[in-house]
Amino acid sequence: MDYHLTEDQAAIKELAERFTADEISPNAATWDSEQQFPRATISTAGSLGFGAIYLDESLGGIGLNRIDAAIIFEAMAYGCPSTSAFISIHNMATWMIAKFGSHALKTKCLPKLMTLENIASYALTEPDSGSDAAGLKSKAERMADHYLVNGSKAFISGAGENEVYVCMLRTADEAHRGISCLVIDKDLPGVTFGALERKLGWHSQPTRAVIFDNVKVPLENLVGEEGQGFAIAMSGLDGGRLNVGACSIGGAQRCLDEAVTYVKQRKQFGRPIAEFQNTQFVLADMATELAASRTLLHTAAQKIDEDAADKTTYAAMAKLKATEAGSKIANDALQLHGGYGYLMDYPVERFVRDLRVHQILEGTSEIMRMVIGRNLVA
Repeated sequence: MDYHLTEDQAAIKELAERFTADEISPNAATWDSEQQFPRATISTAGSLGFGAIYLDESLGGIGLNRIDAAIIFEAMAYGCPSTSAFISIHNMATWMIAKFGSHALKTKCLPKLMTLENIASYALTEPDSGSDAAGLKSKAERMADHYLVNGSKAFISGAGENEVYVCMLRTADEAHRGISCLVIDKDLPGVTFGALERKLGWHSQPTRAVIFDNVKVPLENLVGEEGQGFAIAMSGLDGGRLNVGACSIGGAQRCLDEAVTYVKQRKQFGRPIAEFQNTQFVLADMATELAASRTLLHTAAQKIDEDAADKTTYAAMAKLKATEAGSKIANDALQLHGGYGYLMDYPVERFVRDLRVHQILEGTSEIMRMVIGRNLVA
């Protein structure tokens, strides 16, 4: 893999960085402190094509590959990992509809999703099935002209705000083979939402439970075939894991840059703390871990684009490395800021809070190790 960006990738990076500098970075602290959902900024992202990043141009998307997507999400996360991750989740859910949905379903859903006029949530997790995704219990019973859906989903980003929910539901009893994927609209009778979750970070996006009480979902809202839902969910997770890793890298890069600026200015014992060997060693480790994470993530992205046999293993490795390194880099940056790093006057404490959840969502670090280890001995 060539480590140089192509001319197109350099242009994509510049566009995403300019959007971040103009629209995200100046507002991110307010979104965090006031728990504001930045709908207007997300709409602007849609006008740039960021609501359909890897959808084919024939469908109206911008047809980028997974490395291009990683570049965009890293750039946006430099300003706000929470907002960048939110847009990445939308892209994953929209890709599932575009990849596996019928022509009628794509015609109905995609136009407004691609522009981010409508926003999509991905709904897999349930109160009693997190890492054990195949253990989900929410049901979709097939009737004459609709599915009757009952159950609930937990920790859903955008719940209550987003218009579209790509849901994994049980249509039969055969463990993962009995799971199907349905698109459920927010305004269908019987769809309600739990209380707004109070979270450590990710304050720019709402998180709630989604509750289904005898919801009638049209048969044409089935994505793929019945029983294909688990496979669809897992195929989406490879890319989703890369996006979360890219958001960690973007946030970590911001923390490293903030730390370098701070240690050059901060003086102790009569000289800038940047001159202390310990400070330089910490910065060196931060920069090395960041570069290693980015390289592994781009390698994994290329493997997904090539549909390589080991793409899932590499996606898990990249997610594991980037999220754990990103969280540590953010924490080290806070430590280099000393007591000031603990204050909201400086941005690093927000990044520490936002990046921490990346080791949990889209598969915990423990699940990533399980995926990697299991594939190594298979």
